[in-house]
Amino acid sequence: MDRPSSWLLKDVIPMTRSILKNQTNAFRARATLARSRAVALMLLLGGITQPGLAADETVDEVLVYGTRTATDQRALLQTSYVIPRDQLQRELPRTVPESLMKIPGVLVQKTASGHGSPYIRGFTGNRTLLVIDGVRYNNATYRDGANEYFSHIDSLSLSQIELLSGPASTLYGSEAVGGTIALRSAKTRFAEQARDRWYSSSQLLARYSSGDASSITRVSTEFGKGESWGLQLGGSFKSFGDIRAAELGTLTETGYDETALDLRLDAVLTEAWDLSILHQDFKQDRVPRTHSTVFSVPFSGTTIGTDLRRDKDQQRELSYIKLMGKIDLPIADTVEMTLARQPRTERETRVRSDRREIRQSFDSDLLSLSAVVNKSFNGGYVTYGFDLSNESIDSVGREFDPLTDVDRVLNQGQVGDDARYRTVGLFASGGWELTERVEIQMGWRGSDISSRIGRFTDPVSGNAVSADRSWSDLSASLRIAYDFDRSRIWAGVSEAFRAPNIADQSRFGRSRSNELEVASFGLEPESFLTSEIGYRFTGNFFTVTAAVYQTDLRNYIDTAPTGRMVDGLIEVSKQNVASGYVEGIELSVEADLKYGFHLDGNLTWLEGQLNRVASNGVSFADPISRIQPFTANLGLSWEHADIWLKAELQLVGSASELSISDVLDTQRIPPGGTPGYDLFNLRAVWQINDSTRFSVAGINLLDEAYRSHGSGTNEAGRHALIGLDFQF
Repeated sequence: MDRPSSWLLKDVIPMTRSILKNQTNAFRARATLARSRAVALMLLLGGITQPGLAADETVDEVLVYGTRTATDQRALLQTSYVIPRDQLQRELPRTVPESLMKIPGVLVQKTASGHGSPYIRGFTGNRTLLVIDGVRYNNATYRDGANEYFSHIDSLSLSQIELLSGPASTLYGSEAVGGTIALRSAKTRFAEQARDRWYSSSQLLARYSSGDASSITRVSTEFGKGESWGLQLGGSFKSFGDIRAAELGTLTETGYDETALDLRLDAVLTEAWDLSILHQDFKQDRVPRTHSTVFSVPFSGTTIGTDLRRDKDQQRELSYIKLMGKIDLPIADTVEMTLARQPRTERETRVRSDRREIRQSFDSDLLSLSAVVNKSFNGGYVTYGFDLSNESIDSVGREFDPLTDVDRVLNQGQVGDDARYRTVGLFASGGWELTERVEIQMGWRGSDISSRIGRFTDPVSGNAVSADRSWSDLSASLRIAYDFDRSRIWAGVSEAFRAPNIADQSRFGRSRSNELEVASFGLEPESFLTSEIGYRFTGNFFTVTAAVYQTDLRNYIDTAPTGRMVDGLIEVSKQNVASGYVEGIELSVEADLKYGFHLDGNLTWLEGQLNRVASNGVSFADPISRIQPFTANLGLSWEHADIWLKAELQLVGSASELSISDVLDTQRIPPGGTPGYDLFNLRAVWQINDSTRFSVAGINLLDEAYRSHGSGTNEAGRHALIGLDFQF
């Protein structure tokens, strides 16, 4: 939809007033006396403010690495959030997506207990990018909607999680649309030791949750030589039981097992060059997709599936070798080169109501090479480099009918067989101080992408066919900021794109409750243009971040009916069917109060719309699928000596803005939308001594029956979370 260029000035103020008024009324109608008292207590304590700021006091520096160079978070001209290692080990989230649940602009959808797909500013799947130590994690099998792959990373092995909201195509290329999740693996600590001193340390981390009778145990050990090298080995062993949901009881067929292993070596090669080697190995065994099976339990009118069994086994690896050097050249101060390999295997078993058994699988092997160069100069900096990748995909599908004893080999599995996906990218970005208060940042990237699918099923003839495609793109970004004494206001315009991947072109299988997705060849890349105005105030005891943004969508790829029915299912395929927009408001506040109290809060509002053309040629507006409802978070913590306490409140409005596909997704989304909910948690951490920390939490103390919008199963009711961290 075309939007007037002045929409920010014309619409934001009245729109904000209307939103806050409507949502306040909705929450007031649902609030109980206990919740009202909790909010009132937090607001009362929020008034106990610290003394005024001293001019010579400084704020701790928080470094962000997702920009491909270490950058002070306060210097970024875009919205960003950082979750440090200490917070991860205090809260002990099950997965990386769940660690993001309280960040503005993020909705975490979970089709199954073992899955998790973050919607960032309305986008998920292959419109959201994840990188690990600068290495792209996404591959060409990613679906456009919610998928499970962001859950296949051990959050307890990380030192930091970063979210860069908005486009990052100039840095990373295709798919960096809604946001980029940048993960940092835990680096060894050899540089902190005395020179030539041998050292060793180990850690045992345990977590138990009564909400699903789950247990997690992580064991890690590190040894090395001070200022020379360090080697770290770790393993996480996880067993998740069936969810115990409020009102619904025990949700059978929701448990699974998971194992994650990791190794990291850091070493000094010379005075100028360092080396890092990392290997991660992750496995999930039999994760059930319960919503489509007869084991699902209705919630607020959702329907029960018909499959007798549907589950997935997953395995992935990441191995890289990274060289980092300091050089003295007119065009470079530092250079970082990374060679990485990521094999991935997925196996799905599905038994339909007529007992036909379908087994689909694929193996992906992604090789990548990248180089990043940084150069600082008087009043500015520049970052530039290249990245190359080549992915091979083999896919297998079989169907067995026990009634006829026929075992049929299909043309493909979930995606096309004998496929190749290659990318080449050149990028450059830089920042300059125009004056003492004005800074400008610019970025540019050229991309070339080619795709070859050796074998996939033609949706019309049913025969095996092959095809080749290629695309190219030029993306740019421009941001400008003005600094006040302790605050900064910035504005930016950023392009992003997404080239069709192997899943877009050749996916085969059920996609929603009543849809069968088939191949679609002839797709063109999507393009996005995001405008954002942001504000950040950073003081010694008080921080405010606000952002208003709009993203225009062109050539949007979405599933659309082909007009055929197959086995009672609506046949759909990917098509460049729409244009549209997503726009939103994000606000977050943090304050250090008196007597050891700390207050944090945020809110998110967004909406999105696609303009489609029906089969009869009539255009119509359709909300973007699974758009995040109005969400607010409030937390109050207290820390003194060895004790840390925190109360958390999350208010989520009803998700009633449904697309046509949402309405038809009756196994996951209730009629009229997903009900809103209020969550109240209490957490406590006791640092018993220098080596031992104990944590306990009461989660969902209001015992709400709820699920995140678009999810296939409810979350646990009132339950306890216990953690133990022992270092030796």
